[in-house]
Amino acid sequence: MSYRPSWMTEDMAIFQESVRRFFNEELIPHDEEWTKRGYIDRDVWLKAGEFGLLLPAIPEEYGGAGGSHAHNAIIAFELAKSLGSMGTNVHSAISAHYILRYASEEQKKKWLPKMASGELVCAIAMTEPGAGSDLQNMKTRAVRDGDHYVINGSKTFITNGYHADLVLLACKTDPTKGAKGISIIVLELKDLPGFRRGRILEKIGQKAQDTAELFFDDVRVPVENLLGPEEGKGFIQLMQQLPEERMFIAMGALGYMERAVEETIAYVRERKMFGQSLLDMQNSRFKLAECQTLLTIARSFVDDCMNKMVRHELDPTTAAMAKWWVSQQCNTVIDECLQLHGGYGYMLEYPIARLYANARPMRIYGGSNEVMKELIARTL
Repeated sequence: MSYRPSWMTEDMAIFQESVRRFFNEELIPHDEEWTKRGYIDRDVWLKAGEFGLLLPAIPEEYGGAGGSHAHNAIIAFELAKSLGSMGTNVHSAISAHYILRYASEEQKKKWLPKMASGELVCAIAMTEPGAGSDLQNMKTRAVRDGDHYVINGSKTFITNGYHADLVLLACKTDPTKGAKGISIIVLELKDLPGFRRGRILEKIGQKAQDTAELFFDDVRVPVENLLGPEEGKGFIQLMQQLPEERMFIAMGALGYMERAVEETIAYVRERKMFGQSLLDMQNSRFKLAECQTLLTIARSFVDDCMNKMVRHELDPTTAAMAKWWVSQQCNTVIDECLQLHGGYGYMLEYPIARLYANARPMRIYGGSNEVMKELIARTL
């Protein structure tokens, strides 16, 4: 980060530099190739594990680095700012912490070390074709049959869906109970009968991030793969973990904003119009002043939220505020910066065009911004 947030220690600053170097060396040189095919190389996950980039906030006894969510936030920021594509947020910052918090000791020791090494790539599957932010409306069913669950249904927009070896599947174990009938079941996908991956979805942006459909047809999973000791706790588990997920989205939005402002300042300094640089024109200066102000306010808000998260004091309402407001301002800033690039702003060879496309879904995933406002409004 070009600024030093109050929660960042000297060790974290060193970690940030190493993260930035990894993305610049291992992701960015291959971005064009991966963008065309829709997914990164699988061995990048092993490199990331060897580098210590995976599961930084998981205790060392389970193969992690023993850090905090601040380390995950740094990764989210640097990944966005680099314009790199890798599902580390879903794998390390989100899925791993579901397992840490709710899985049995045996399951933690079975899955987390391999996630830390990159041997296992993890996804969390909530969204369905007819149920996005409205999780209670999901249709995927898990029916108890002896010592197994029989699972039928489908999921879509699943980050890491192409590479995933492990999936945390949100499903209905009792469709008569609404939210209280939702459970999370862990699926080990290798050679799993009845499971199949659908197509890698073609998106407007984040093109090298493998986002896929998943299908389950009479998939049998051992009952002990239920996450948590009893059925019906899935919705509560999701609600407990979502505030942290929303902060990582806010951190990513901050990374996009910072890159957009930096790129645009550099561009308007060099671009000439009517015999002077764009930066010499009052409109350009005023627009950039507005963007810099929004970026500064966003930094301050996110900084405060991050301090709360590191102290385990971040409440769901504040996280919802951070998610919707920072992602919205991110899009506002990038749009203004693209306009200052003129026609070149619409060309994908310029970073601002990729920022424009990559940042847009932040207002949708992690719970749409409209849902965030509804959650906030319920507390008034």
